[in-house]
Amino acid sequence: MAIKNNVTRMLDKRGIAYTAYELPPEKLGAQETAKRLGVDPARVFKTIVVVRSGRGKPILAVVSATQEVDVKAVARAVGEKKVHIPTQREAEQITGLQAGGISPLALLHRGFTVVLDESAREADFLHVSGGQRGLNIRMGVDDFIQLTRARVAPIGRPLS
Repeated sequence: MAIKNNVTRMLDKRGIAYTAYELPPEKLGAQETAKRLGVDPARVFKTIVVVRSGRGKPILAVVSATQEVDVKAVARAVGEKKVHIPTQREAEQITGLQAGGISPLALLHRGFTVVLDESAREADFLHVSGGQRGLNIRMGVDDFIQLTRARVAPIGRPLS
């Protein structure tokens, strides 16, 4: 039986189609998640916390396993001059979630700006964390964008 949590209950309540996948509870990278699920790494998306230099709620940058976040592109996408990626510990403090389980789906009503890399539009679905380590959610790209009110922008660059 797949894990049930606040994210899956919310998706059920809203009638959003998804598939939940249970994975080992340790922190897995997006590449490893793709390998374990047997899916194209370009369809598995990771959430990176990005902090504004001035005031304002942090940003959740969502890019595929084949990419890294381009912070200058994120800054442009949200109209900021400068942003930066905090340490893993800081990201966990900011979101209240463990790294490997940070998900826009678990942070819907917390005021974060979500920016999704435009590569997500290359298919009908994506995989994202279900808000805790060991839970991955496959859902429609359009459903993800609508639910999270994500801005879609070119914020990813190929892994170096």
